[in-house]
Amino acid sequence: MKSLEIKRSVTNKRAVLLLGIVLVLFVILLGRIIYIQSTQEIDGQNLRALGEERWTRTEVIEGVRGTIFDRTGSPVAQEVNSYTVYAVLDQNYQSYVVDAEETASLLAPHINMNEQDLARAFTNAQAQGKFQIELGAGARHLTYEQVTNIRELELDGIYFREESRRYYPKQTYASHVIGFTERNTGEARMGLELSFDEIMKADDGSISYQRDRKGFPLLNPNETITAAKNGHDIYLTLDSNIQTALEQVMTQVEEQYSPEKMIAIVADPKTGEILGMSNRPSFNPNHYEQITNYLNYAVSDRYEPGSTMKMFTVAAAIEEGVYNGQEQYQSGTIEVADRRIGDHNEARGWGSISFDEGFYRSSNVAMAKLVLEKLGSEKLYEYLTKFGFDQKTGIDLPNEANSLLAKSGRVDAATTAFGQGSAVTPIQQIQAATAIANDGKMMKPYIIDRIIEPNQNTVVQKNEPEVVGEPISKETADQVKDLLEGVVTNSAGTGHPYYLEGFDVIGKTGTAQINNPNARGYIQGHGENIFSFLGMAPKEDPRVIVYVAVDRPKIGLDESGAAPTSMIFNTIMKHSLQYLNISPTVDEIAEETETGFKTENYVAQSTSTVKESIGEEGIELTILGDGSEIVAQQPLANKGMLEGERLFLRTDSETVSMPDLTGWSNRDVRRFAQVMGLNPTFFGRGYVQTQSIEPGTMIEKGEYIVVELAPSTENREPVEEEVEQTGE
Repeated sequence: MKSLEIKRSVTNKRAVLLLGIVLVLFVILLGRIIYIQSTQEIDGQNLRALGEERWTRTEVIEGVRGTIFDRTGSPVAQEVNSYTVYAVLDQNYQSYVVDAEETASLLAPHINMNEQDLARAFTNAQAQGKFQIELGAGARHLTYEQVTNIRELELDGIYFREESRRYYPKQTYASHVIGFTERNTGEARMGLELSFDEIMKADDGSISYQRDRKGFPLLNPNETITAAKNGHDIYLTLDSNIQTALEQVMTQVEEQYSPEKMIAIVADPKTGEILGMSNRPSFNPNHYEQITNYLNYAVSDRYEPGSTMKMFTVAAAIEEGVYNGQEQYQSGTIEVADRRIGDHNEARGWGSISFDEGFYRSSNVAMAKLVLEKLGSEKLYEYLTKFGFDQKTGIDLPNEANSLLAKSGRVDAATTAFGQGSAVTPIQQIQAATAIANDGKMMKPYIIDRIIEPNQNTVVQKNEPEVVGEPISKETADQVKDLLEGVVTNSAGTGHPYYLEGFDVIGKTGTAQINNPNARGYIQGHGENIFSFLGMAPKEDPRVIVYVAVDRPKIGLDESGAAPTSMIFNTIMKHSLQYLNISPTVDEIAEETETGFKTENYVAQSTSTVKESIGEEGIELTILGDGSEIVAQQPLANKGMLEGERLFLRTDSETVSMPDLTGWSNRDVRRFAQVMGLNPTFFGRGYVQTQSIEPGTMIEKGEYIVVELAPSTENREPVEEEVEQTGE
């Protein structure tokens, strides 16, 4: 009995102890539960965050980098979808490369890869147990059309990954202005792409939602959306009609003359807007690995300008009242501080001539005398400052260079007066020339019209024309324009190659020597110069300024440096004026003639009726399309036409084929382009020799066509080079 009590007592103690242990464990567990519930943490890990991470999916909403547009809203740099091709080799996957050799044979031509190399890559990757492989540079950044062609092959194991890339649809179009980014838009490298990178960059957004264990979105999930912010869009002042024509003629001159470099700028002198800007060597931003020249010479290069500088020297003298154009002086040479300065015709000069004639002939002696004996060195530099040659223009392009004006004494003043010794930039010359074209008001050049914030579609920056100085009066500007006209039209002028009948082109030629990098002095030899022309038109109210410079073209012994320069200038000036609806005076007279055949309004008449009514009038009738009704005509109604001229009638047919333009006149091509809505560019004068769109090709409105014209006989007059002579 006693032993039973002892045994029961021990059992009770054990039960109490066990209960105590259970209670302690329960309290600990309860406390842990309360702790976890209140803190929501285990070992420093946030349970809510872990749960959200496991059951919540977050996806990136990619923003779009800002687009660069021309003045009409056509994109010149934009973000587009591209594709990367890759191959899956794992046999456990639903589709994999089964036949390496056959796949390589079909795929290799589409990704610019050797067939054997591609087959070897497949085989090696499979042997190494790789799941998938990338297929090299040629398989990246493919267009939708390229991917469609590959998909049509229906190759096992070939997949596509969609990505964004930067694309430049107009190829070499103003490439140094626009610059480029890496294809994935990861880093901007040059041009506007670099200088405005911060505002064109996009900010990615995100979307978060809850999902089930299989990854499907839950019903009514709590979505969290952070909207992406697209980059700002930039609209340029560049006119694609003018810029495209400029690129075409620059390419033609580059192929024909192989110069070291070329520069061309087209501007509106009323506003300072840059309508066109191009350099050679150029590059295609879509293939930036091939770039050889990173400089936008138009703004980042300074050099001795040559005789184009003389227009500003003369303007200063006229404004100060010390210029007498009829005063005689002895041309040939002048001694300045024991240094002999000579005229460009080997210092022979032209005897005793007037200062006006000296300007037409581009006499260095005339400019030296004008500055040293009449205007004074201090006044010269004062006016160069007024014309903006002592500071950057502030154009909205990166890496603008400044001038380097030589001011050490009388020799520097004399040589600077005729464009040697001091170095300036092309854009500085354009800015200064706006004062002459614009009644004395100098306009700041700019190339960005406006910047748009696309998310709210608001204008965050709008450039307006800005007068940055009035270096001369309207009267002085008019007198300088008279002198510039003489350069082109006077029998003594050096600018004969730049004469365009009916357009009143005025301007100043320049032929500058180039410093010899290997010895003292300048490079010598035929064509070893920078040939330039700074001109504007029409004279009475200039609407366009064009500057062209060609550095060391490969010209024949019977050719002058004006050949490549005038090819660019004349083509782009004529194209620009006609594009701006400034017609040649000779055309206006011809179209208003009352003699010969006079057109009627043929629109809405039947094709057969018009053919019958015109009959034997001696007019070359050109019917465009095979429709039954006329919808457009050139010339318009009530215009006089001479025998042999072409009357163009476009019918209501859906398609029109390109006619053979061989032998057509410039005027006929323009009328044809007008009635068809084409954009023509002309090289040369006379009658059509070649055309860029083959006869018989179906054409559409807005297409560009390039025609080359040549006269039946060419009578070339020799042009005297104006290489500066300083007697070094």
